[in-house]
Amino acid sequence: MRMIKPNVYSVGSIDFDARLFDRLIPLPDGTSYNSYLVRGNEKVALLDTVDPAKTKVLLNNLVKLGIDKIDYVIAHHAEQDHSGSLPDVLLIYPDAKVVTNPKCKGMLIDLLGIEDDKFITVEDGETLSLGDKTLQFVYLPWVHWPETMGTYLKEDKILFSCDFFGAHLASSSLFVEDEAVVYESAKRYYAEIMMPFRRQINTNLAKLSNLDIEIIAPSHGPVHNRPKFIVDAYKDWTSETVKNEVVMAYVSMHGSTAKMVSYFVEALMDRGITVRQFELSTVDIGKLAMALVDAATVVIGSPTVLIGPHPCAAYAAFLVNALRPKTKFASIIGSYSWGSKMVEQLTGMMSNLKAEILEPVLAKGEPRESDFAALDRLADEILAKHKEVGITN
Repeated sequence: MRMIKPNVYSVGSIDFDARLFDRLIPLPDGTSYNSYLVRGNEKVALLDTVDPAKTKVLLNNLVKLGIDKIDYVIAHHAEQDHSGSLPDVLLIYPDAKVVTNPKCKGMLIDLLGIEDDKFITVEDGETLSLGDKTLQFVYLPWVHWPETMGTYLKEDKILFSCDFFGAHLASSSLFVEDEAVVYESAKRYYAEIMMPFRRQINTNLAKLSNLDIEIIAPSHGPVHNRPKFIVDAYKDWTSETVKNEVVMAYVSMHGSTAKMVSYFVEALMDRGITVRQFELSTVDIGKLAMALVDAATVVIGSPTVLIGPHPCAAYAAFLVNALRPKTKFASIIGSYSWGSKMVEQLTGMMSNLKAEILEPVLAKGEPRESDFAALDRLADEILAKHKEVGITN
């Protein structure tokens, strides 16, 4: 329980030991489940709850504050890491009403079985008075679910942004202290869950520009008391600007593809292109996702397994397709022994990627001089393509 401004508190939970989110996303630096309490001179509002595993922490924080009544629980987002403690909160504070938008209401009924008469629904831009404090609701769809919204506390100029501007980062500091550390965690967070919706996020960024925001309080990670830092980062990540970088994601079984990758990476470096290389059988998918945010080109390297790609390479293609980065160019390199449909299968798996597919390079068995020459040609083509769109170093 920590104070952000007078009568505005952070009452959520810090999980230093968390290492996997949704049984999918690595958490190298833990995370937090942020819940906020706003106490007006007439009414009290709790903004979001916490993951069910941390319910006791939330309830204990409310007890420490002496909160014996909650009038409203603002539900920004139905996903359980934000809403999971809602049934327990309603048991302890039975007079509380759940304030949310109609779409989120339906999801909370489906996910948590909350009764219909517990809800108050609000429209985009609607306000709710707590007496000397006023909450304004801002619809923020697709950051990162369709029902997500935020709350702007007018008198204190605080935006409670839900997952928007968040970071999976467990920190004992309430506010951002080291922007470099937070930038890394926030970029990972954006890459893993926000990047597929970057066009919708751009729309939401423009919408928020009309608000006078002094503090951004997200649902994960520390509170931003210099909001320009994180807003500018999002503007960069969601823009169409890419960097003179190639993401080289590969796997090799018997060394042939690895030899091709080693040669190709050197060829790219010789041409002044930055390379982010990832071995796919041991990759941290968060690091790979982060590299995709800025890269102009993605190349997947794979041997052929039963005429198709190695499963790790298929997973990389699936990830690229799901995250839909702003990458401009893509290609495939690899090897085969007696036959391959790897190129057709991998390109088919990346149909969401709005990128030009450059001519792949496949070696039959051990790569030979002709294969290395083809890799040089591909490196030359990538350099030329980068120059065409004005992104050389």
